[in-house]
Order: sequence, then C-alpha cells, then structure tokens
Amino acid sequence: MQSSAVLPVLFEVLPRVARIAAYIAVGVFAANLVVAFGLVERIAGLSRYLTSPANLPDEVGTAIVTTAASTTAGYGMLAEFRESGVLDDRATLVAVTINTFFGFVQHIFTFYWPVLIPILGREVGFMYVGARAAIALAITATGVVAGAVLLSDRNTTPVAVAETDGSGGAVDAVDAAATSDGETTDSVDADAADADATDDSLREMLEDAARSTWKKLRRIVPRLAVVYVAVTLLLRTTDLESFAALASPLTNLVGLPGAAVPVVVAFAFDTTTGAATIAPAIGETFTPKQAVATMLIGGIISFAVSTFKRSIPFQYGIWGPEFGSKVIAVNTGLKIVFIAVAVALLVA
Repeated sequence: MQSSAVLPVLFEVLPRVARIAAYIAVGVFAANLVVAFGLVERIAGLSRYLTSPANLPDEVGTAIVTTAASTTAGYGMLAEFRESGVLDDRATLVAVTINTFFGFVQHIFTFYWPVLIPILGREVGFMYVGARAAIALAITATGVVAGAVLLSDRNTTPVAVAETDGSGGAVDAVDAAATSDGETTDSVDADAADADATDDSLREMLEDAARSTWKKLRRIVPRLAVVYVAVTLLLRTTDLESFAALASPLTNLVGLPGAAVPVVVAFAFDTTTGAATIAPAIGETFTPKQAVATMLIGGIISFAVSTFKRSIPFQYGIWGPEFGSKVIAVNTGLKIVFIAVAVALLVA
C-alpha cells in the first residue's frame, strides 16, 4: 500500500489513540491508588447497591463511578481488575453490562442536553433522551440480575488476596518473626521504623501505580494503534451506504412513514445529522412517538457502522480480540434487544 494513502490515516488515528491511551492511563493509575489508599469503601458506597446484589466486589463500584465521568477510564479500571485477578471473564462481562447506564450519563451533559435537545425541541428531545436512558437503565438492571444468577465467590477474588497471591508476603512475615529469636524490639527503633515507613509509603504507592499503568499501556497502546489503522483503511475502501439497505425493511415492519428511511440512513452515519434531518418533519410527517421510534431504529442501523468503526478498535485494544469480541457481542446484543422493545412500545 502506498505511503500516500497510509500517512493521512496515521494523522487521523494517532491523536485518537493518544487520547484513549491517556484516559486508560488515568483509569488504571486511579484503580491502583484507590486500592492502595483504601478508598474503596468511600467511593463505592452508592454503587454497592448494584455491585452487592450482582455478587461483585466493592472495587468494581469505583469503575462504575468513574464511567460516569469517562467511559474509557472506567473500562481501564475494569481491565486492571481483570488483569490482576479480581474479576474473571464472566464477572467482567457482568461489570461491563452494569456500567452501561453510567456510561450513558456522561453523554447527557456532553451531547444530549447541549446538542440534541435543542435540535429536536423539548418534547421530542426529552422523549428520545428518556427512551435512551430507559434502555441503558434496563441493560444495567439486566447486568445486576445476571450477576445475581450467574456469579459467586468463585468468579471474584478480594483485592488483598489478588495482590499478595504468589508474592510470598505471608512467608516473608513468618521468616521475619523467626529471625527475631524472641528478642523484644527496642521502642526507639520501632518508632524510627514507623516514621520511615510512613515517609516511604506514599512514594511506594505512587511508584507501584505508575509501574502497573506503564505495563498496561505498553501492552494495550500498540494493539490499539494497529487495529485503528487497519479499520480506518478498510472503511475508506468500503461503501458504507450498503448498510442503508437495512433501513427500509425495518421501517416498514413497524409501520413508519416512508420518510423515515432517509432519516435512518442519516443516523447510520451521524446522530446529529439524523436529528437535524427529522426535526423539520416533526408534527407534519412524523408524530413525536414516530420520530423517536425512527431515531431509535437509526440507532440500530448505526451499530453496524459504529461497532466496526469504533467499538472493535477500542474493545480489542482494551481486552484483546477474544475477550473484546465477547464484550462487543454482549453490548450490541443487549442494546438491539432493548431498543426493539422500546420501538415496539412507541408504535403500539
């Protein structure tokens, strides 16, 4: 392939990879510090109402809270918990599913409220955002139920155990006790040792968190960059309009006006463009419920594009191809199911 075709892709992809890597670094570094400083109890208090019924450890609550601010950072924390053995694959899938509503929350303030609602108007805008919120909440609830049914102590490991497993910490403690020969430690020496430990503890925690973060980035970022470049090159040589062929059967199936087809096609490429396309026709061609149903169907079609364009590179970069494919399948499958339920309720 000619370098003239690759260079523009690199200029497009590398800033995106750098931004994602920065968020992953924040998430992984924060996950290590939260555990090291014992902040789990404080941060995970509210989320315990979700993690406890789902048989997930409290540490997962920190990732859930973080996801509301940054989906990438939240995923980075979950990846760290899976890597360290706190969560096995099944528990990680449940945690990713529970994260859905919290990932949606951040979009309310960054996209839905400032962009979409002004385009659609208050009535349809709030109906659409409310429908998307209900879908995300239903997926999160499904994750909680799945955790309650499918998870047990065998799927999770307490952080303290995961950190010390194989480290020899307990053996070291026994050896240290054995070498004391029963002698009483001088109180002055003990005070000095405590002071040194206090001075060094913060630096050691930060260094350990930084080492873990660097190790994670060194493995993830190259894979992320390669997949993003490959997908972007493929998209530039693929006719994405072929996905529009799915629009007409879906809109006919639920009894929407023929004008819904171009709206759905627009949504497949850009949500803002799709909203701007349907907005002038609301009240004339579309009732508010039909408009929301049309946009939700556009969301289903857009998954075919967005999954290939964004989800595959991101999830493969975070988890690797095997587990990343499982995450994509669960996320996409649940979204399609609950969007279909929402559309059926709207057009009933």
